[in-house]
Amino acid sequence: MGKGLVMPASNTTTFNFTGTKVLVSGGSNGIGLEISSAFVSAGAVVTITGTKQSAAEYSHDLSQFTYVQCQMNDRQQIASLAGGISELDILVNNAGQVMPSGGNEYDPDVFEQALQINSAAAFRLTQLLHPLLCKSVLLGGASVINMASLASFFAVEFVPGYGAAKAAVVQMTKTLAVHYAKDNIRVNAVAPGLVESNMTAPMLSFDAMTRPHLDRTPLARVASPSEIAPAVLFLSSQSSQFITGHTLVVDGGFSVKG
Repeated sequence: MGKGLVMPASNTTTFNFTGTKVLVSGGSNGIGLEISSAFVSAGAVVTITGTKQSAAEYSHDLSQFTYVQCQMNDRQQIASLAGGISELDILVNNAGQVMPSGGNEYDPDVFEQALQINSAAAFRLTQLLHPLLCKSVLLGGASVINMASLASFFAVEFVPGYGAAKAAVVQMTKTLAVHYAKDNIRVNAVAPGLVESNMTAPMLSFDAMTRPHLDRTPLARVASPSEIAPAVLFLSSQSSQFITGHTLVVDGGFSVKG
């Protein structure tokens, strides 16, 4: 190296999931798509779910994944999804929805749908896939990664059902971590802050709604889905093999600001 020549620093983290079998619910868009793409880039074989009948109905290319339609409020579709998988090392329970069918979550029926889609469906799918996860020989053990939220810890007034469901996800993560430890299955969760996605797009278009959140966030910006994916890969990797029952908050510092 010549005198005075300074090479740029690099702190990029890479993961190796070659041949690992991964299922990402809700992997067809947003955070789920970034997680799925990151696993593929690391060598994994990835199955994703979405609400449309086929992958061809999406405007973006999903050809690198195996696509399965699954409505998370349909028990039969969840059972069919689980029954169609023969091997699994990592399950990412990412699928979620606010205000199902455009309804008001203060309506008890809509509240109940929000619990089903954002919490109960993840539990059902995890239990159905438990026998396959038990057979995984992944270094560090098989992993279940649940998608929590800042709404797990803070009141978001207009989505009481979503908030209640995401709070349940944190507790479910702890309990399943204890219950599955004997099977060499780790269970963790990621709780993103405000992230650019189809789900948050209506909110992000109104400064009056986003400004208080940004003013409280030390990093003073909204996250991109690509900033959530590495946390999921880390918690699924051998590097985190002594971590289970934990919810990793990725929120730009929002939760630590008084």
